[in-house]
Amino acid sequence: MASFIDRVVLHLEAGKGGNGAASVRREKFKPLGGPDGANGGHGGDIIFRVDPQETTLLGLHHTPHLKATNGKPGAGDLRHGKRGEDLIVNVPNGTVVKDMDGNILADMTGRDVEIIIAEGGQGGLGNAALASPKRKAPGFALLGEEGEAIDVVLELKSVADVALVGFPSAGKSSLIAAMSAARPKIADYPFTTLVPNLGVVQAGEMRYTLADVPGLIPGASEGKGLGHEFLRHIERCAAIVHVLDCATLEPGRDPLTDLETIEAELSAYAQTIPPIEGRVPLMQRPRIVVLNKIDVPDAREMAEFVTDELKARGLAVFSVSAVSREGLRELGFALGEIVDHIRAQEVVAETQRPVIRPLDKKEDSSFTVTERRQGEKIFYQVRGTKPERWVRQTDFSNDEAVGYLADRLNTLGVEKQLMKAGARAGDMVVIGTEEDGMIFDWEPTMATGAELLSPRGTDIRLDESVRPTRRERKSQYHDLMDAKEAARQELWMERQAGVWTDPDSDEL
Repeated sequence: MASFIDRVVLHLEAGKGGNGAASVRREKFKPLGGPDGANGGHGGDIIFRVDPQETTLLGLHHTPHLKATNGKPGAGDLRHGKRGEDLIVNVPNGTVVKDMDGNILADMTGRDVEIIIAEGGQGGLGNAALASPKRKAPGFALLGEEGEAIDVVLELKSVADVALVGFPSAGKSSLIAAMSAARPKIADYPFTTLVPNLGVVQAGEMRYTLADVPGLIPGASEGKGLGHEFLRHIERCAAIVHVLDCATLEPGRDPLTDLETIEAELSAYAQTIPPIEGRVPLMQRPRIVVLNKIDVPDAREMAEFVTDELKARGLAVFSVSAVSREGLRELGFALGEIVDHIRAQEVVAETQRPVIRPLDKKEDSSFTVTERRQGEKIFYQVRGTKPERWVRQTDFSNDEAVGYLADRLNTLGVEKQLMKAGARAGDMVVIGTEEDGMIFDWEPTMATGAELLSPRGTDIRLDESVRPTRRERKSQYHDLMDAKEAARQELWMERQAGVWTDPDSDEL
């Protein structure tokens, strides 16, 4: 079973907000004491937090579906709903959060760093909060909003000072085991290391970390071998150490060829890394060459043969043996000096005192009205944060709540913009997306008069009007006159035919 996972896909769903309550306070000798319905609680958020104790994404690999707690609904007597509990997700240091399109949402680097990935839905307002001097006893409340649902990709990038790179079986695992307390798997066959290993090196007073990246082969940047999966682990390293195998017996391989091959793969991979402000590009970071396995006589001769050529290229060269530990002390101190120099050049952000001020909760009031066409049908689409949120909060089974929505849209200016866009009574209007938006036939009269006297839970503007128009009244009058004349003619014809007789006449 896998024990190290550095990439997972998570399906997140924040908590739903609780519904508001529509209630009227009732006391002795005071049956209608005013609205006392309370607000619903907000849904819980999903928060990612860096945990130093976490070293892998294995736990999230087994539980990819995460959901926060819903908020509780409000109740009468001004009893507010309980807020849903936030879901804290612990991730290792160096975790990068991306959306499904590959865009970076968060770079989780640093102790106790946390970020809200999915926000819980707002709780609905109760009728006590909706009451106003003109609407003293609302017979409705607002619904809670759904929590944010999002799919994200988590990628773990090791946070280390120095990265060891090289061909399989070059001795990287043996080197990190000899220089630190790390105990990676070591064997005499390729691709022994299947996961990155981290080791802490103590060189005098200097302490730094080494990352053992699984072996790279030609084409690793294109997905060959295991390098494509673990190249990301060298992105955060300050220096790169090329571990070259001087005892290899494979045809066509030697330290110089291996160095050029790995450098070509790193260069190809560097092209895929977006530039990050304050971070040195991958190909401009310090390089050190380690000629390994000099405890083998032929390997020592090979190391002596290529040292001058490597130094001529401007590279620092160290000949070492992870078995006999020859040259490891000099290499450890040299790497410590490089890391110390790089850390000294890093700009330390000046700690600023926190400024306490009220949070700006002002919501964007802008919206757009666009004429669209679906086949032969023309409709008007309204998009905006406020209109779409108001629609989600409306209980369409309550006529008064629907009337309240119409008033809010009219106050925001939606009616005016629909008229400017050319909408007419009866045209189809969609608030939100075409797939999930609210569809209705627009009636401008729906938004006339903000508050009308009507029983709680109803709105007289939604009642069907039975008052005939002038043309309809005129048509009804002519139809009535025609019916009367037809009745007179029928009676006259029956009398002429002898159907009707005079009771005073003696004729039978």
